[in-house]
Amino acid sequence: MKKVLLAMLGVGVAMSAMADDKVEKKDSVEGFKFEDVKVVKTTSVKDQNMSGTCWCFAGTSFFEDEILRKTGMELDLSEMFTVRYCYEEKADRYLRMYGSTAFSPGGSILDVPLVWEKIGAVPEEVYSGLGYGEEKHNHGELHEVLQAYMKGVESNRNRRISTAWRKGLNGILDAYLGAVPETFTYQGKTYTPQSFAQSLGLNMEDYVAVTSFTHHPFYKPFVLEVADNWFWGLYENVKLDELKAIVDNAVENGYSVVWAADVSEKGFKYREGYALMPKGKGVSSLEGTELSRWVTLSDQDRERERYKIEGPCEEIEVTQEMRQDMFDRQETTDDHGMVIVGVAKDQKGNRYYKVKNSWDTNQVYGGFFYVSEPYFLAKTVSILVNKEALPKDIAKKIGK
Repeated sequence: MKKVLLAMLGVGVAMSAMADDKVEKKDSVEGFKFEDVKVVKTTSVKDQNMSGTCWCFAGTSFFEDEILRKTGMELDLSEMFTVRYCYEEKADRYLRMYGSTAFSPGGSILDVPLVWEKIGAVPEEVYSGLGYGEEKHNHGELHEVLQAYMKGVESNRNRRISTAWRKGLNGILDAYLGAVPETFTYQGKTYTPQSFAQSLGLNMEDYVAVTSFTHHPFYKPFVLEVADNWFWGLYENVKLDELKAIVDNAVENGYSVVWAADVSEKGFKYREGYALMPKGKGVSSLEGTELSRWVTLSDQDRERERYKIEGPCEEIEVTQEMRQDMFDRQETTDDHGMVIVGVAKDQKGNRYYKVKNSWDTNQVYGGFFYVSEPYFLAKTVSILVNKEALPKDIAKKIGK
């Protein structure tokens, strides 16, 4: 999920929690009229700004939603607390693998549960990770410094690793993100990160990562082969229609879903508020003056015409085989983490998922956008969901 490191800069204020079952009609500048059919309770839109930490913003938002769903409390949890500890874990893995594994800002949908269970969590007001002269997250310098440091440790000529490297790494992280307090006071009570996480009532055993690919057997877990799955986490493998059924069932029953997906498609138009997989024009579908014009266009102009979207349009029919081919040919890549918070329809009755992003609120729908079902089916890499939200027949197939 690191390809969006420099994707967005934002200014604006965060939105308050959306009400369950809230129905809204939204008009897009491109001729779409979206109507929210079902929206689950979710916390405010955040801003990752110039940091490749979408995975953490998505995962943290998801757990905020889980707390909101279970207790009614709307909390703002620290993303950078998790980012910091993941850097420590990544550094350790990087050296144990002699520098042959990823050491980057990117991460997977399983990273937040990993840190939550192993280390804990803290509120945003306790640890913002903004101790280096910036008002918003800007990790360009931090990442360059960390990469250079770890490369130096790994490639040293001493023939063995010193006992000082961890102190050096923590010194860099302390300088940029701040030292993590061993204890802190929040709403009149004193906590450690672990005791605070435990007080929130979430059990990491309740969450399952799911994907859908044919290069591994269905209904058996496997290590998803994307670079940001740096600790080789296991994903359950279901059929494509079942992946969709899980999300549908989750939203219908008030659960949000972490969504890891490819956002590099030309039909992904976040600023305009939607993501589509439009069906390409061809000679066989044209006639008259439209045909005469089409045959004179260059390949570049034809590609531009395909993605000139002015409203609801015909989209491709996505199959399991097509989806697999896109992944195998690296047309579908692990770009970005977001949160599915609802379902909607456009003026022609086409169905969409409502998605919360982490690129601030200065956008047509205040940080939310609408993803068509074909886009979801083609470009989803994986999801994270509470196992209580799994349809019973699918839960049985994967042993949950």
